[in-house]
Amino acid sequence: METPDETLALAAASGDRAAFAALVTRHYDRVYGFGWRLTGSAADAQDLAQEICAALPAKLANWRGEARFTTWLYRVVVNAASDLRRRQATRARAADGWGDWEIARQAEMEESRAARQWLEGAMARLSPELRETVALVLGEELTQAEAAEVLGLSEGTVAWRMSEVKKRLRRIAAEDEAQ
Repeated sequence: METPDETLALAAASGDRAAFAALVTRHYDRVYGFGWRLTGSAADAQDLAQEICAALPAKLANWRGEARFTTWLYRVVVNAASDLRRRQATRARAADGWGDWEIARQAEMEESRAARQWLEGAMARLSPELRETVALVLGEELTQAEAAEVLGLSEGTVAWRMSEVKKRLRRIAAEDEAQ
């Protein structure tokens, strides 16, 4: 006579590997089939069955034997299928959000690229003296005093050059907008 599921479940909950193996062997196809009917996908049903079998030892510790083992097992499959649907929905929402985020990121990169190209073009239109001054002050983040020391100029001359750079860049921007 075959050992009842409930007896195997109690033994498996106590750590009996043979009882656990017997339960899995006896019910794997049932879990897979029910999972397939719940998900409509063979791949999802396979994942579900494997996930349930892997988690079954821990879940058996919570089985109280108040219902037949198969009734309890069906409930485990229903819960696992619900969890799977929630995870899939979360991934889908995340993927949608990622798409929105990626579109925004690409737009920002394009704006940044356009701004850099404009700045490079505008800088090329400045005199070498103004370019080297702005490169030290803004590019290398030196103070005007430090830039003056590097260039061998007075700090006032560097301040004037930076003011001149701002005026010329504004003029170049206005010319570019007019075109």
